[in-house]
Amino acid sequence: MSISNTTPVFALDEKNLVPVSEHLKAMADIPPSRMFLINKSLKVYVEKNPGAKIYDASQGDGGASLPGTPKAILDRAHQLQIEHGTSYDMPFGTDAYRKSVIEQYWKLDSSSGWGPANVLGTAGGRDALVKAYQAMLALGHGRQGDVVMVSRVPWISYNWGPYGVGANVLWTPGDPAQGWMYTEEAIRESVKFAESKGRKIAGIVITNPDNPTGLTIPVEKQVALAKAALEAGVAFVLFDWMYHYVTDESPMDLNSFLKNFTPEERKRLMFLDGITKSLGGSNIRNCHLIADESVIKFIVARASHTVMPSFYALAVAMAAYEMGFSEAAKSIIEPTNASRVVLKKLLSESGMQHIIGKGYYAFMNVGEYLKAKGWADSEPLGQYLAENHGVAIVPGAFFSPFGNDWIRFSYATPTDRTEGAFKRLVEGLESLKK
Repeated sequence: MSISNTTPVFALDEKNLVPVSEHLKAMADIPPSRMFLINKSLKVYVEKNPGAKIYDASQGDGGASLPGTPKAILDRAHQLQIEHGTSYDMPFGTDAYRKSVIEQYWKLDSSSGWGPANVLGTAGGRDALVKAYQAMLALGHGRQGDVVMVSRVPWISYNWGPYGVGANVLWTPGDPAQGWMYTEEAIRESVKFAESKGRKIAGIVITNPDNPTGLTIPVEKQVALAKAALEAGVAFVLFDWMYHYVTDESPMDLNSFLKNFTPEERKRLMFLDGITKSLGGSNIRNCHLIADESVIKFIVARASHTVMPSFYALAVAMAAYEMGFSEAAKSIIEPTNASRVVLKKLLSESGMQHIIGKGYYAFMNVGEYLKAKGWADSEPLGQYLAENHGVAIVPGAFFSPFGNDWIRFSYATPTDRTEGAFKRLVEGLESLKK
């Protein structure tokens, strides 16, 4: 290089520089998630009622509300860590992890055209999602400021995760009577709406079972939605199946699912899954993303400069897959399934409008109680119920304004805890009318 060492030099050629923009000044502040704080208000109830039972129906964490990852799996992971050592691994994890995901967990047939090279290990679901959003933007239409489409009442981090990496978030039209489920027409209308604002859809997230509503989307409906999105020009479809093992039905079958799509369509699909929910491994931080090899290579290159998964987290997943995942996760799956049966009956008897599919959650309409108290939405209800009735729930207002009249209730607890939490909830709601 002939440039003097006294002259500043850009690291890249000027044609590759990030263009100057003042949009960062105009962005809204990203608020911290209140999901981690809602159950703290239970301490107030305990102080006022020493020795009284409390109920945490806010949890999306089987490591807190249920036994969590079994000790035998943690011990096996520790053994794997000792055998493996503590040197750097690859940004996707390890070859053994990739192989375990494909062969032991998904049992993916080679005829799918997908194998270990299509797997990315990540430091939990949020890490996988952020990396997926970045790939959607860059490999989709190649523009920041394009759109990630989510449901009308999405998990709170679906609102802010895309925004933090330069994507705008669009709440798709939906009918609360149908659990705000996507429709093909709503997807097409959303694409047209984005185009009218000079934007394209970089990706859509389809979550099954859903968080926060608990809605379950049949396989054939997921396929129809994905095809409608791809045909409308959505660059990528991401299926978040983090809760799919925690049901009383068979988990999703990636082999049969992929057969619904052509090889060209598969290049635009992503699948997210992990051990956070079904194994109660929230604090283990393991998730995997499966996508076209070009997408995985793009993410791996960037991950080598940013966040890479820890081997121990990979090892916990491998130990569970080695055992057989249904067996490994039964201490979470079985009590959650049992509680779902109990809660369905209680909700039916209560007459309360609700959504309860599978997964961890029920979504309940408490609008009449909020109006009786004069509250505009469910946000103050969370603190009120925790401090005065010893039960923690998550206000639907946390997710989007369309959830203002609703609450999320977790039944990922033993049946007696679910029954007790629901009883306290009803008592607390009825007290608002007095």
